[in-house]
Amino acid sequence: MNVGNRYGEHRVIYPPGALPQAAQRLDNQAPPLDNEIGITVQALHITSTSFYRLWNEAYEDANNLANKIKEIVSSRGKFQDPVTGSGGVLKGVVDFVGPALNIALKVGDPIVTMVSLALTPLRLDQVYDVHPASGQVEVQGYAILFESGLWAILPSDLPVPLAMIALDVAGAPAYAARHVRAGQRILVIGGGKAGMLCLHEIKKHAGSAGQVILVEKNADRCQAALELGLADEALNLDATRALDVFSQINNITNEKLADVSFNCASLPGTEMATILSTRDDGEIFFFSMATEFSRAALGAEGVGKPVRMIIGNGYLPGHAEIALRILRENKPLRDYLSRSLA
Repeated sequence: MNVGNRYGEHRVIYPPGALPQAAQRLDNQAPPLDNEIGITVQALHITSTSFYRLWNEAYEDANNLANKIKEIVSSRGKFQDPVTGSGGVLKGVVDFVGPALNIALKVGDPIVTMVSLALTPLRLDQVYDVHPASGQVEVQGYAILFESGLWAILPSDLPVPLAMIALDVAGAPAYAARHVRAGQRILVIGGGKAGMLCLHEIKKHAGSAGQVILVEKNADRCQAALELGLADEALNLDATRALDVFSQINNITNEKLADVSFNCASLPGTEMATILSTRDDGEIFFFSMATEFSRAALGAEGVGKPVRMIIGNGYLPGHAEIALRILRENKPLRDYLSRSLA
């Protein structure tokens, strides 16, 4: 059989020896090998951090953004924001399943990739509609998924754009489900899609004895979190103003601060608000792709905070199932997210 490296190193054009995520250019032209999956691509779901950065750079013009996306894919052989390094996920239909793969997938299956576009060889033939509300872009193209690549079959009982949103950020609520304990004080920075799905799992696991706090710059999102019963307190604050956030969290927790914090912000500069608002020896999960980890590490050192800071890996076993289950079991949240796509 004609097989390649299971992690996709054979697709790297430059620099030699790099893995696809770190590569500056991938081979997006060669047909899939016997241990790869070929996908006819229908849509991209770009991470919030990257989408809104590019959207602003394109002067909020759909044609300009479409051209930027095509330029990135043309130069890199993948979609990867040249500033943030992040990508997103894609939706498509399986075109080829390598005979060396022993997986429950067949040609014609509708899937969402569960690994980043930043490491996925992608060719774009056409960019159609851009949907700023969801960060989704309708396209025509072709992608390759490596042997190590993760995927999920699109559910038939949920709208496709809604399912894509949940699957793109599935890692965050999965970590919340694993790490939150009853009675804990939990802080969430950022009330976007990832933050709301996290809040559902946090509220469920922290229970009535817990304290769940949202910090969000958008007042409407704060109100929604309260009305949906996802937060006990929702503070309409700018998380780039670290001392303001710390003061409020310190006050409402009676100076105990958060046991565990989840940073799901889509804007940079929120590291110190999270660090200061978390108790000594507490845990912080950084899921924001805008996080600067050197700033977080040196910042925690500079203020003398012995917190455990964890990079939010986008994968945990069962993460896709958890994200989709949230949509199924929380209809008010599902309806809220659906309205955000309009």
